[in-house]
Amino acid sequence: MAIRLGDIAPNFTASTTLGEIDFHGYLGNSWGVLFSHPADFTPVCTTELGRTAQLKDEFAKRNVKVLAVSVDALDRHAGWVNDINETQHTIVDFPIIADHDRNVASLYDMIHPNASENFTVRSLFIIGPDKKVKLTITYPASTGRNFLEVLRVIDSLQLTANYSVATPADWKQGEEVIVVPAVSTADAEIKFPKGLRIVKPYLRYTPQPDLS
Repeated sequence: MAIRLGDIAPNFTASTTLGEIDFHGYLGNSWGVLFSHPADFTPVCTTELGRTAQLKDEFAKRNVKVLAVSVDALDRHAGWVNDINETQHTIVDFPIIADHDRNVASLYDMIHPNASENFTVRSLFIIGPDKKVKLTITYPASTGRNFLEVLRVIDSLQLTANYSVATPADWKQGEEVIVVPAVSTADAEIKFPKGLRIVKPYLRYTPQPDLS
């Protein structure tokens, strides 16, 4: 069954490189990133897990916990982590799920038969503290993920969850945001005291409201 935006992220228990976890319990009140890999000891995935480890502090300051999924067993994960640490010059200290029974892959529709009958596609889910799915991205096996884009999306999701704004194309932290259409211009002038830049009645910008 496909996972859709707004769905409650399916809970599961699983063996990981950091021990047995209950997914919802592991997340607690944090945001979560759950991302899958076709198999251990694959080149693109090695760079992805390394990059995720390098960005540990960036995820932490956004209150985000990350988990990786691979259909291989724990003993292979341990050897792979050693390779990742060596080749990517980092330390992987987030859990990698051993999904040899494909339970997590099935719950999250990570196996696409037209791509591979056995291995997960490169899927990524961002999950909010309410345990609802906020974003899904699926990449082909040949294309590595852009984790700076993942961080950018998390910034947008966290901002727009707390303010009546949306973020425009290519938005980055510190740039103007868009006032959502549900807020009238009169109300927006009160709600956003930093001011409005009105391009069209439906296209109104304001400075990022959570910055001083």
